[in-house]
Amino acid sequence: MSTMTLADLSEKMRDIDFTMLFTRTENGQLAGRPMSNNGDVEYKGDSYYFTFDASRTVSDIERDATVGLSFQGSKGLLGGSPLFISVEGQAELIRDKAAFAEHWTKDLDYWFEDGIDTPGVVLIKVHATRIHYWDGKHEGEVPLAA
Repeated sequence: MSTMTLADLSEKMRDIDFTMLFTRTENGQLAGRPMSNNGDVEYKGDSYYFTFDASRTVSDIERDATVGLSFQGSKGLLGGSPLFISVEGQAELIRDKAAFAEHWTKDLDYWFEDGIDTPGVVLIKVHATRIHYWDGKHEGEVPLAA
């Protein structure tokens, strides 16, 4: 078993745009949906995603902030070593425009027509509490700073 550091993982995640974000529904079931990191990939254990305040994602997080993220690298078994990453974490809902501006990219204008001033926009911050990876040959836990 090899040990990957958070810096190693961050480097490998640069080309991964989408994740599946999993929340718990009101019935305790898991609900997953694709979310884009919008190129915000200086990964140090926190991930950021934009959505609308009226979404089920937000109501699920308000009820239970424990979430999961699932990433898959763009290379597969035939195109090189695959990378699979599973993140467990705590979600925080941010409604501060200054925080929006720190994580905003022009690509987001496609979904949020008025930019950071779009009514009902919310930023989801996921702070990792556990990270597990598989890279085709090895698997392991990524140590997180306390």
